[in-house]
Amino acid sequence: MRNIPFYQQAFVDYLDDYIQYKEPQSLYNPINYILQLGGKRLRPVLTLMTAEIFDCDYKKALDAALSIEVFHNFSLVHDDIMDDAPLRRGQETVHEKWDINTGILSGDAMLIMAYQLFENYEPANFQALAKLFSKTALQVCEGQQYDVDFETRDDVSIPEYLKMIEYKTAVLVGAAMEMGAIVANASHEDILNIYEFGKNLGIAFQLQDDYLDAFGNPETFGKQVGGDIIENKKTYLYLKALEFSNADEKQQLIHLYSLKPTDQTDKIETIKEVFNASGASQATREIIKDYTDKAFRILENLQVSEDKKKILKTFGQQLMNRDV
Repeated sequence: MRNIPFYQQAFVDYLDDYIQYKEPQSLYNPINYILQLGGKRLRPVLTLMTAEIFDCDYKKALDAALSIEVFHNFSLVHDDIMDDAPLRRGQETVHEKWDINTGILSGDAMLIMAYQLFENYEPANFQALAKLFSKTALQVCEGQQYDVDFETRDDVSIPEYLKMIEYKTAVLVGAAMEMGAIVANASHEDILNIYEFGKNLGIAFQLQDDYLDAFGNPETFGKQVGGDIIENKKTYLYLKALEFSNADEKQQLIHLYSLKPTDQTDKIETIKEVFNASGASQATREIIKDYTDKAFRILENLQVSEDKKKILKTFGQQLMNRDV
């Protein structure tokens, strides 16, 4: 087994070779742009690492890892259009740098390119990878629609919110790991378990992202702290604060989430105080730990060595002990 930086570099090198400068440039240049914007490459790294967990050379999983990354970036291009977001990873979004029509069409092409990468595998693996990809891609779309719907709803429940982040974020983490297991020809049981490990870790990761958005270190978080509060997003913190509040406190919080002041500083600090005083902050930390522990318990069922289980657990611990 190699370390995370090794897999990141191996993947980036493979991605650089994959980048195509061809006609029409107006279609492919935006694709190359978004793919080269950087990021942690978490999902493809998981695909490569999982392949080696099941005794397969990571190189055999590079096309599956690339498919996951191309799809992930396709979803970001279209999400940015829906959110009218000006920046992605600190740079102009595709639709801002070019235009909305280019963002739509280049995104569509990326989805097709993601499928094409499975053609490099033998028929049995091709079928398994494509079937998993189709299921996951549709769930990601469903999760995005739930997220959009929640913006105009005042009755979002905690189970609904957890389902939304499972579909929008966590299933792709699970799929990234399952693809590595499929390429490695792991057992059916191990394939199911590694997916559940990744999915539960993905839910914990997103819940922690929600928490850090409010309480992260501004110097290391990488984006504006309090961004979800500014956008009045109904995160787990918000829903728990409503649950724990009395009628008057609940109305105050709902009112605060209806405001869009020019200077958001006071609003952010007031809402963070509500999150702390209500117990929502503590409840969020607890559920992050619950999903992380659930993921680690699943590792016990994997038919791999204890050393490899330890590698996966260490990776999970590093992921969940971040402050960025």
